[in-house]
Amino acid sequence: MSNTRRARRKLFALAGGSSYLTASSHHGKNVPGAAAPSTTAGARFFETVTDQNSVLVSVVIPAYESARYISQALDSVFAQTFTNYEIIVVNDDSPDTHALEQALHPYRDRICYLKQQNGGPSRARNAAIRQAHGKYVAFLDSDDFWLPDHLNNLSTMLQDDPSLDLVYSDSILLRDDVIVGNVFEQQPQSSPVTFEAILVEGSTITTSSTVVRRQAVLDAGLFDERFKRCEDFDLWLRLSFAGARMNYDCRPSLYHRASNGLAADGYLLKRARGEIYDKVVRSLPLSPSQRNLISELMAKNEADCQVDLAKRFLQTGEYDKALEAITRASTVIRTRKLRLAMFGLRIFPRFFRYQHHAYQRIFTLLNFWARARSGRKLKAIPQITGAKSSSSGK
Repeated sequence: MSNTRRARRKLFALAGGSSYLTASSHHGKNVPGAAAPSTTAGARFFETVTDQNSVLVSVVIPAYESARYISQALDSVFAQTFTNYEIIVVNDDSPDTHALEQALHPYRDRICYLKQQNGGPSRARNAAIRQAHGKYVAFLDSDDFWLPDHLNNLSTMLQDDPSLDLVYSDSILLRDDVIVGNVFEQQPQSSPVTFEAILVEGSTITTSSTVVRRQAVLDAGLFDERFKRCEDFDLWLRLSFAGARMNYDCRPSLYHRASNGLAADGYLLKRARGEIYDKVVRSLPLSPSQRNLISELMAKNEADCQVDLAKRFLQTGEYDKALEAITRASTVIRTRKLRLAMFGLRIFPRFFRYQHHAYQRIFTLLNFWARARSGRKLKAIPQITGAKSSSSGK
């Protein structure tokens, strides 16, 4: 047995209760010589012989309740015009594991598949980063998918400018699989990409659009596993503050399903962002101007949270709590709309609740109509199909 294989077996034996079904993928092509599945120290894996040292990009895909989308994500990787990559899929103890593994079965000899106890997206990505062999790491959420030139465009940027540590691209936004716009249209990007620009969201880095130098992520301490939301925002801030150079490609190169998974709850997302601000203040040697900026952002974020709480309390008929929340928000957000909400809650809360519900229904209908109209105007989402392995369907 080769030293490489011995080392891999030792690594799996030390995995500590996690089970692994692994296979190597190289250059996006089938690799001959795949061994039959074997078991050692509670770990299951398929072995293939590849020159792992030559891999340039490791594609990292965390999977949780993703059986519905995982094939589309993987097919988009196998359809890349750039081919020097490996793929690592991490099952974060997903409740749909049986369906997920059925969906992964046709790709079993071309991916590395890891299983772990549930720890959230940070822990899943970290496990893959530690396992990765590529100089660069490309993140892809399991419900997103790339256009064929995604890796080629971004890897070219990194190789043309060796001083760059992270690059990202524009994303096409999907809601209910209808195209609703581009990220960069909604938020024009700041140049250069700086710590302050990331803080104020002048640089909006979608995780699935990102290719980053693996060593830079390791040096920054990987994703913070305490966070299940905004964990990417935290890492980009730490990377930037440490001096990582970043740039972006204005061409959209992926489809991003907005408001899926942990990002679906806007209130919890804002709360998580507030925790990131607090961590940054406590852990980084900020300048006075940076501290002032974050203080302003924290106050605005807390006010937005109070507005969300007020809406929830209004829906449940808790008018006093709704008024308290709106009053707290109004100390930071001084708008006519909030003043009217405070007046309505004080004078005729029940009627105000009825009016708010009516407004919400109208807004939902208008939004649905706009998305449907947009969907008719734009091209259908492409059905990306990667070449299946020779063992597909067996």
